Amino acid sequence: MVEKSFQLFPEAASSIAGQVDALYAYMVLISAFFSLLIAFLVVFFAVKYRKKNDEIPKPVDEHSVGGMVLEIVWSIIPLGLSMIMFVWGASIFFTESRPPADAMEIYVTGKQWMWKIQHNEGAREINELHVPVNRDIRLTLTSEDVIHDFSVPAFRTKTDVLPGRYTTEWFRPTKVGAYHIFCMEYCGTKHSGMIGTVYVMNQGDYDTWLGAGSGEGSMAEQGESLFNQLGCGTCHPSALNKQNGRCPNLNGLFGTTVILKDGSKIRADESYIRESVLYPQAKIVAGYDDIMPTFKGLVTEDGLLKLVEYVKSIGPTNGTETSAPPAPTQTSSSPQTPARPAGAANAGPR
Repeated sequence: MVEKSFQLFPEAASSIAGQVDALYAYMVLISAFFSLLIAFLVVFFAVKYRKKNDEIPKPVDEHSVGGMVLEIVWSIIPLGLSMIMFVWGASIFFTESRPPADAMEIYVTGKQWMWKIQHNEGAREINELHVPVNRDIRLTLTSEDVIHDFSVPAFRTKTDVLPGRYTTEWFRPTKVGAYHIFCMEYCGTKHSGMIGTVYVMNQGDYDTWLGAGSGEGSMAEQGESLFNQLGCGTCHPSALNKQNGRCPNLNGLFGTTVILKDGSKIRADESYIRESVLYPQAKIVAGYDDIMPTFKGLVTEDGLLKLVEYVKSIGPTNGTETSAPPAPTQTSSSPQTPARPAGAANAGPR
């Protein structure tokens, strides 16, 4: 990307950038117009109605038609202008907060003071993000320590990255080039050094770059390996172990609505899977006992992302399912907990 000597705004390099800039320009122009108008009127009225010798001003009739009209006008006009800002801003917010269903998924983990990035295909990066041009990109973000904020000014995107939670951000890059990544939330002494670069590439160049990956397999494959290492199949039926287990079946789980023991319902998304691995007693599925041990402290954030991707890979991708996997008709009255943890990628069913 060629650096320019002076830029009033960052380069607009995403599909949403033009909408954000237009709203910003509208708000600046409205603010400037009324600031100048009010400043002019203050000076004008101060001069026009300055006190002259012993002149006594005429009393103002508060109930006159003219006064009523004036009050209505100066109330309605600001309200209308503010509502335009609200509706326009809400429209952009809803667009930015709803990633397209077919968006390419990439995982980002913030850590003092770097960005760790994992592609579904297995490629991993530090403080760099390679993406193809004219493709919808969905980032799933989390933090290993404190609150960070992933921002790409050229894309007009900015999202808090929180410990213990997943947040999402999406964009559609429209220009090939290199664009800055910043952490926009003060996160410690080296906050200013938590920067990186997004490289937007032509599809052919991106495919070549992606083909030169680490060779460790896709995230789903790595998640499956971790799933087996932790002995999760001992209790959970999955892609390889289709026998009934003591915990719910993970096949087709992701994107469905799960019925919990207390009668409530929850959607099996990334956050639900993560919580169920770390806090298995938080949401127990109807028809199952509370037998799963916690994996908090045993699985890293990177490992959790791999387990999440594995569970997603053996389930529907369109999120249209609305029923939970069937529960067994009977559960053991005194189940014996396995000697080693069993159920790391349980996607929440207990």
